[in-house]
Amino acid sequence: MTEDKIILGIDPGTTVMGYGLIHVKGKKVELINFGILQLSKIEHHPDKLKRIYDRVAQLIKEYHPDELAIEAPFFGKNVQSMLKLGRAQGVAIAAALACSLPFEEYTPKRIKQAIVGNGNASKEQVAGMLQKLLNFSEMPKYLDATDGLAVAVCHHFSKGVGEHNKTAVNSWKQFVVKNPDRKV
Repeated sequence: MTEDKIILGIDPGTTVMGYGLIHVKGKKVELINFGILQLSKIEHHPDKLKRIYDRVAQLIKEYHPDELAIEAPFFGKNVQSMLKLGRAQGVAIAAALACSLPFEEYTPKRIKQAIVGNGNASKEQVAGMLQKLLNFSEMPKYLDATDGLAVAVCHHFSKGVGEHNKTAVNSWKQFVVKNPDRKV
């Protein structure tokens, strides 16, 4: 059976949110759309969160993706920034859940690793690789757009298994339960 699905990738942010949509059909990956949601002119944080929720819901309604992939918050020095970013991610996920859209999250390092092969790659390196992979000519003004696209492509390359969906085996007991045929 040939895989045929649309993936919406989100790079959450409270100043700029990036998004990207790809269509996976068989072994072919095509760019549908990518862009940003500019939030810098919105003064109050709750208003930003509402705008993120509304835009993600609008993208879901317009493009009918089968799955949502979102960048997981990373650990930074500024706790307030981390909280705001986590809220932005949360309302984007809430919009997906309200539309019965399954989601998965990926760390920034894993996304860069999937796209460039280096978990410490720059935004410019990620954007350049995506430009080659998805064959778009003009680089966007804000690389948050290509970051959103990178999340969607990472999700595809990872076969939908991200941080939230990992089934790690971290004990012998779990290993035996998951692999009954391998008992000695």
